[in-house]
Amino acid sequence: MRRRPDDTDQGDAAPVAPSAAASARAAGSRLASSRAVRVVGRHVVQKGPLLAAGLTYQALFALFSALWVGFSVAGFVVAGNDVVRDELVAFIQSAVPGVIKDDTGAGVVEPGALMNASVFGWTGTVALVGLLFSSIRLFGSMRDSVRTVFRAPQPATPLLRLIARDLVLALAFGATVLVSASISLLSTTAVTWGLRLVGLSTDSDASAALLRLVGLVLVFLFDTAVLAVLFRVLAGLHIPTRRLLAGSAIGGAGFVLITFVGGTLLRAAGSNPLLASFAAIVGLLLVINLLCQVLLLAAGWIATGMDDIGVLADPHAEAERLRLLEEARLAEEAQLGSRRTRAAGRLRALASRLPRGGRR
Repeated sequence: MRRRPDDTDQGDAAPVAPSAAASARAAGSRLASSRAVRVVGRHVVQKGPLLAAGLTYQALFALFSALWVGFSVAGFVVAGNDVVRDELVAFIQSAVPGVIKDDTGAGVVEPGALMNASVFGWTGTVALVGLLFSSIRLFGSMRDSVRTVFRAPQPATPLLRLIARDLVLALAFGATVLVSASISLLSTTAVTWGLRLVGLSTDSDASAALLRLVGLVLVFLFDTAVLAVLFRVLAGLHIPTRRLLAGSAIGGAGFVLITFVGGTLLRAAGSNPLLASFAAIVGLLLVINLLCQVLLLAAGWIATGMDDIGVLADPHAEAERLRLLEEARLAEEAQLGSRRTRAAGRLRALASRLPRGGRR
């Protein structure tokens, strides 16, 4: 006669493994709730690709105007110093590949034509005026785009003050490019001197790789600093320092990756006569668009992390939030004090009703 399984037998039975569908749903839920996926979703919802396309259009005009005016001024500053000039050209080639032609012929503008350009004259005047207007529009669009990603309202700062601040930041950015090129030259010289000091050849593949690595690190630091200033100063957002540096570093790493891969592809396309005619300008547009996408994604990474902890990026909104929290805390303390006062009053009233012999 078969024995019915009792509770002990059921408890000893092995647990049923979850089905493959349940495991897939759990994995999909974890993936959807991850920060990276939420950042991409935020980028799409906030029309990030459309904002990046607008920034690309304005950045292209600002870039060529800045090249003309910047190299015209640099021609006076570094006149007769071919080493500094070559280092400046190499720094811009590494930061924005496809703009200046290299040894393979890949690029849009000849470096010699830029160095021989003059800011004095009609061409220089038009380039200078175009640089002023395009810089103001580009910096204003970047500020509006970043604040849109953070879901922050437009700043209440007067328009003239915003324009003045944008011009100051544009001049500071140009000066930073020159300083960074000088630092790159000094670091390259120091690495070359160190290699010769230990008896290594500077023409070897290892030395070239080391110099390339130093250049990429400097570009990464430069891009990270630029993004941090853009988020904190240009956009005027209240961002905790740790989250600001982390998001800017992520964006800087993305910038380095795009410029490195983009430069490699543009050099490969420039060596092909069939692609060389249009690869430079198309590749430049693609690189600038990807850089703008990374800029907005880095802003979305910071904004998503701040949403998770309930911190608002807009300074006025954050100050209002902190004020409301302080008022709520004071009201709660006052309510707690009132309850304690009423409880103490009840105890005193109860004690007054007790007979004197029962008091101790």
